[in-house]
Amino acid sequence: MIKERTLVLIKPDGVQRSLVGEIIKRYERTGLKLIAIKFLVPTAEMTEKHYLINDGWIESVGKKTKEAYEKKGEKYPFDDVVEGGRWVLEKLKKFLSSGPVVVMVWEGNEAVGIVRKITGGTEPLSSDVGTIRGDFTLDSYSLADGDSRAVRNLVHASGSMEDSEKEIKIWFGEKELINYRLVQEQILYDVNLDGILE
Repeated sequence: MIKERTLVLIKPDGVQRSLVGEIIKRYERTGLKLIAIKFLVPTAEMTEKHYLINDGWIESVGKKTKEAYEKKGEKYPFDDVVEGGRWVLEKLKKFLSSGPVVVMVWEGNEAVGIVRKITGGTEPLSSDVGTIRGDFTLDSYSLADGDSRAVRNLVHASGSMEDSEKEIKIWFGEKELINYRLVQEQILYDVNLDGILE
């Protein structure tokens, strides 16, 4: 699992708040290795492709949105979960294509889980202190819903190995993923720490 890879996007709010270096530092200092990076403004089409990598995503998001409305004691404003899911997708497309993003691939042991732990929960308000979302933003679902927009949570991190593999192919060609060795990998992965002493 040493070569597990995961996709990370620093979203337009992270770029606009000048948090790119801080966010990269958080992943880098764990020992993960950056193997690809781009700076671009995504198209709405590319954003849609990114979010729709999994069949049933629209329904799943619509269902979560409905549950969130019900939990708050509010009426779900859509006829069905598909309509609600499409509404969320349009908000995400508008947000992600609103400005430049930093797109990265990180590699290392359990990269997907480590990146998600460092990133924090999807809603910044309920993210733990010490995570990127918990430390650097104060947005919440209720504030985003009140403004009829996507939640501004700084970063997208792949949810699973399967998602990661699909997402990486959307944003990077195989030749853009750089295979190289970091000196620190010997400390992180060498079982016997051979060669430290001369």
